[in-house]
Amino acid sequence: MAEDPQPVRVALLNDYDIVIQGLARMLEPYRGRVHLVEFDSRLPVVRPVDVALYDTFAQDQADRAGLQDLLERGAADKVVLYSWNTHEALVEAALRRGASGYLSKGMSADELVLALEKVAAGERVTDRTAYREDDGGDWPGRSEGLSAREAEIVALITQGLTNDDITKRTYLSINSVKSYIRSAYRKIGVTRRPQAVLWGVRHGFEPDTLRRPGPDADD
Repeated sequence: MAEDPQPVRVALLNDYDIVIQGLARMLEPYRGRVHLVEFDSRLPVVRPVDVALYDTFAQDQADRAGLQDLLERGAADKVVLYSWNTHEALVEAALRRGASGYLSKGMSADELVLALEKVAAGERVTDRTAYREDDGGDWPGRSEGLSAREAEIVALITQGLTNDDITKRTYLSINSVKSYIRSAYRKIGVTRRPQAVLWGVRHGFEPDTLRRPGPDADD
């Protein structure tokens, strides 16, 4: 009689704890298949895991992310990027630079778990499902009415990036970036960049630095 497969041991990576916690809540119903071992923001993974799931919210994309460092310095066997940026060039860059998967935030939670299981079993998995704003997860500013994209732009502004920097980071056109800035500014009640930075600092848009065991850590 075949033994039941072991749960996939996963570390969640993002510079914002609220994003990690939102992803953890999505995966909570699948505790029998996915064990969340560690949560990390701007720190390497130290607990042994099968897969490090790198959420790209307000972070470097596949063409700039330190994937090799994650694989060489961390305790993850494989790295998977989780993003709403599913440009073909980013997917190709991720795989070329050592990622075992590139998954869209448009996937359902069940599809995400199945993909993680396939990666842990040795497959390379990609998905480019279109992202919708109601696809779950969480982000800073959501309770203030910001969409995920608007929140990412405000986060990058709070980090000090220029509009040109943001276009390179997000793979959005300059017109799209300016449009998101205008709509975000209306929602948060500011008109100038210094005001937006101050608002961001006061509302949790500065990156976190943390390492915390997940609910399924051994210690």
